[in-house]
Amino acid sequence: MSRYIALLPAAGSGSRMASSTPKQYLPLMGEPLMLHTLRALATVAQIEQVVVVLSPEDEWFDLVETALAAPGDHAHPGHAELAQKLRVLRCGGASRAETVRNGLRELASTLDAADWVLVHDAARPCLQAGDVIRLIDSLQSDPVGGLLAVPVADTLKRADAAERVAATVSRTQLWRAQTPQMFRHGALLAALSSCADSSITDEASALEAQGLAPRLIMGSERNIKVTYPADLALATLYLQAATPA
Repeated sequence: MSRYIALLPAAGSGSRMASSTPKQYLPLMGEPLMLHTLRALATVAQIEQVVVVLSPEDEWFDLVETALAAPGDHAHPGHAELAQKLRVLRCGGASRAETVRNGLRELASTLDAADWVLVHDAARPCLQAGDVIRLIDSLQSDPVGGLLAVPVADTLKRADAAERVAATVSRTQLWRAQTPQMFRHGALLAALSSCADSSITDEASALEAQGLAPRLIMGSERNIKVTYPADLALATLYLQAATPA
């Protein structure tokens, strides 16, 4: 049986948040943002290990460890599971692709090539366990793997150099990629090792560069990536709505 490992690349600085604190550590409902993300993955029974890949110079992760060890917080879904499943690697690189690749190499001694790795953005704290379970169930026998995504709903405009509308772009068959993105360890490591980092915007694009076609699995509009300050307020609303009364 193949194993399932979650991997979070968390070596970035989140410069668009206009904060000296990396966005994955900004406070969200009184806790570091990334703790919400880690717990969401830990609630999924199929996931054996939750691996976070940090920069070697990271000085912020103790915020997560302190919150995880705080007494009285264990009522949070996934909190106890995370304490058992969490593994921290300090081998992050200058780009997302390098960070994921370095993490996969560190895991190579404990994983088989056929084991599944679910790469998830550290700054997507509103992930629901049901979406992850649907991803796993849909792809467990897939020859390539795939990712959560949602169809584009907005009308799309292509701009010219003067920022005027040059054309209306058909949204038919267009999807917005989310995470987790789920691929076998050996295939993903090989793909990331053979592509230039500048050409890789997500793990699926590395597989696409090898001529493979990852499968799109319906995700949720609530699985937002916190990128700008206003996103924190929206993430708070989604998490509050998902919290049992």
